[in-house]
Amino acid sequence: MEKTLTIAAKGRPREFCVDKALAAALGVFWSKGYEGASMSDLTEAMGITKPSLYAAFGNKEALFHKALELYESEKLEYMREALRQPTARAVAERLMRGAIDAQMSSCDPKGCLGVISATACGAEAESIKADVMQRRASSQAALVERFEQAKRDGDLPGHVDIDGLTSYLYAIVQGMAVQAGSGATRADLERIVDTSLLMWPAL
Repeated sequence: MEKTLTIAAKGRPREFCVDKALAAALGVFWSKGYEGASMSDLTEAMGITKPSLYAAFGNKEALFHKALELYESEKLEYMREALRQPTARAVAERLMRGAIDAQMSSCDPKGCLGVISATACGAEAESIKADVMQRRASSQAALVERFEQAKRDGDLPGHVDIDGLTSYLYAIVQGMAVQAGSGATRADLERIVDTSLLMWPAL
């Protein structure tokens, strides 16, 4: 259900849809990064004034954290789908191909919001980087556990370094996000996935 908020303004109260405004803010952060997104960029995209933004979401930093939550819940569903795949190799393939679908979406900016915002600098951006890193660590831990289970089930060779394999996959996904943001085509990214799967540890 969409949430609406009424903000008292000069003249008469103004009502706007919080969910739509947050989705618009996500688009700005995703395309410009945390530091590149100005308050005027955000208010223009969200269709609200600065006072309304502060009243509904707090400051820019708090708005980004809420936008990151929306990004994870809506745009990273493929990661949760990957963990449900029946084999470790299928997990890896779904993760990488799901990342391509997200990065090459015609209705979203290119690249990955986490990768873009993890490079933010400055005192204010420290909590942004910390949030991105904490969420990434949580996702990686879930993937490590899934691969550990695969090793216990005999689906991965016993000699495989699970932490190293997981870090390798994340490096591939993050690298594809950077390339997508730099103009790489879907075919370019699919080639990376195909090559990576050729190097998957065999039983």
